[in-house]
Amino acid sequence: MSRLEYYQRPLVAFDAENLEHRKYYFEFLTRAAWGRCPVRFICPDEHGPEGLPGIASRQLLRYYMMKEFNRVGKKQQNLAKLAQKVIDSDEL
Repeated sequence: MSRLEYYQRPLVAFDAENLEHRKYYFEFLTRAAWGRCPVRFICPDEHGPEGLPGIASRQLLRYYMMKEFNRVGKKQQNLAKLAQKVIDSDEL
């Protein structure tokens, strides 16, 4: 193992539920650089040009939407089941 590998920041996957990761992303938005972040986030190649900021922003959006509107999502699922029952009963 080389010294560079030994002193590198650890690789981690971004997790919107992790408070530290949200703080690191906020610092990135404030400074427009990852230089002071103590970890390196993994960014799969399949996400193309949006890169890590795009991945993180989508995960954070999903996290905060579920936190804010979780009850609404459950109601919509129940309405979808009810609508399916109505459709099924009409076919008979």
